[in-house]
Amino acid sequence: MTNNSNLPKTQPNKNRGEAAMDSGLQSDQKTATTERKCETWLSRPVPRVKRHSLPQLTAVETEPSTQCPQCHSMTTNTALIFNSYVCPHCDHHLAMTARERLADFLDQVEQELGQQFHAGDPLTFVDSKPYPQRMQQMQEKTGESEALIVFKGKLGKMDVVACAFDFRFMGGSMGSVVGDRFVQAAEVALEQKIPLICFAASGGARMQEGVLSLMQMARTAAAIERLRLAGVPYIVVLTNPVYGGVTASLAMLGDIHIAEPKAMIGFAGKRVIEQTVRQTLEEPFQRAEYLLEHGMIDQVVHRHQLNDTVHRLLAKLMPS
Repeated sequence: MTNNSNLPKTQPNKNRGEAAMDSGLQSDQKTATTERKCETWLSRPVPRVKRHSLPQLTAVETEPSTQCPQCHSMTTNTALIFNSYVCPHCDHHLAMTARERLADFLDQVEQELGQQFHAGDPLTFVDSKPYPQRMQQMQEKTGESEALIVFKGKLGKMDVVACAFDFRFMGGSMGSVVGDRFVQAAEVALEQKIPLICFAASGGARMQEGVLSLMQMARTAAAIERLRLAGVPYIVVLTNPVYGGVTASLAMLGDIHIAEPKAMIGFAGKRVIEQTVRQTLEEPFQRAEYLLEHGMIDQVVHRHQLNDTVHRLLAKLMPS
């Protein structure tokens, strides 16, 4: 037998096309080698750093922004200010501070009232901290001295007195100073025969002042009655939220009651009522639309139409 392992190995023959391709590649490599040898440092390309293109940042990523609590979309604070703090995506009405609301409502501010009133500590009340210490912290946090701000100014060409609760200040709770400022606002409106407008946003009476805070319900109600007897219009704008002693007094004693869309309005909270009646209260219980349907308020007005609506109503209520 013949041993095939000792026979020389034969390779398959290449066709003519493959042979021509190999010869062409060899000639190209020789040419490239010759060119590199003839190349000088002056003719070499200058190496550069490759620049990575950065994504263009949007305004929301570069400016201070706020997230809508309803649709969770981000909107720049500048856009919110120009849109009266109404979400441009879902039309939700965001909270406003008292000064922002009055600045947006009035065309001209002439005077601030009630700055001479300051809260004391008649009961030396202490909960988790002393009342004076809590007041100081709220003043540093909000930049305000109390929960109610009162301005005298112009709405269009009409002289008005406007006051607004600041919910950031202890939940807009009504204490002695809030009562003092509201009564002074009513007295100025009565003396000058000009309308009084109140933007209510409160959790109720201030427990740290005990019965003194409850007395403000009677004081404010008496001041409003004097306006009614003199024929001076008093309009209440109910914002989100309004509860407790404020609802039981000055917030429900107006000649006309206007509410912002979906504002929560009531005396006791929804959970308290559910625990009392042992029933689940579905939406829109205590919403502005629910109160309008049941005759508790007169109108639900979008914030963008609020100024014109109030001005139109006052023009009809004021004697010519």
